[in-house]
Amino acid sequence: MSYREQFIWKRSVELAVNCYELTQKFPQSELYGLTSQIRGSAVSVASNIAEGYGRKSKSEYIQFLHIALGSLRELDTQLIIAQQVKLTDQQLFNPLIQSVEEMQKIMVASINKLKH
Repeated sequence: MSYREQFIWKRSVELAVNCYELTQKFPQSELYGLTSQIRGSAVSVASNIAEGYGRKSKSEYIQFLHIALGSLRELDTQLIIAQQVKLTDQQLFNPLIQSVEEMQKIMVASINKLKH
């Protein structure tokens, strides 16, 4: 089975795409600020899931899932900041932050399942 077939990876790629779409509406002045930070964190989630899946042991995979979870929490923080400084409106923000929260639950559940 490839990492591309994993539900958790597919959801993380979808999240990254949605973050790119959101940040396209940010002002050009944010290109090297929150736009770059949000995009980087979102891509890091999917990338670490893929990298961890290719490792030799389950413990290494779990370690990469923890790294992905950290990136997801960075993303959560960056999105909240973007919303609070009014770079995005509630209509765009709410579904995305909800997706981040769901992804965090999925990630924690996956880590716990692999540990036991």
